[in-house]
Amino acid sequence: MMKQNYQLHYQKVRVETAGPGELTLILYEELYKSLNLARSQFENGDMEQCRHNIYRSRDILQELLVTLNMAYDISKQLYQLYDYYLRRLSDFIVKKDIEILNDVIDFAKGMVETWRQALQIVKSGNE
Repeated sequence: MMKQNYQLHYQKVRVETAGPGELTLILYEELYKSLNLARSQFENGDMEQCRHNIYRSRDILQELLVTLNMAYDISKQLYQLYDYYLRRLSDFIVKKDIEILNDVIDFAKGMVETWRQALQIVKSGNE
């Protein structure tokens, strides 16, 4: 219980002190974490918790969608990606095909890695 309280406090402070780039990274990390939980729950036959984490993942993708600044070309490309993976999650809910979920997990993992690298580049350029 103490460890969980510490983790919640750490996460709260991390979000409150994060800039826009770090907030996006936090969303990608949470997306990846929720999808992995969903996969584990699916594999263990816990469909209720799996669905809960799939819906949580959809909420995160929706948040990423609505925060895009459409004045930039990259935002239009990200919009299409987020929309595609939202549809893939819907496909997973209907078809219960683990390969569909693995596809979305691979996307989320790639976004976490890419975003971490981008933040490192920005930080090293500002020093």
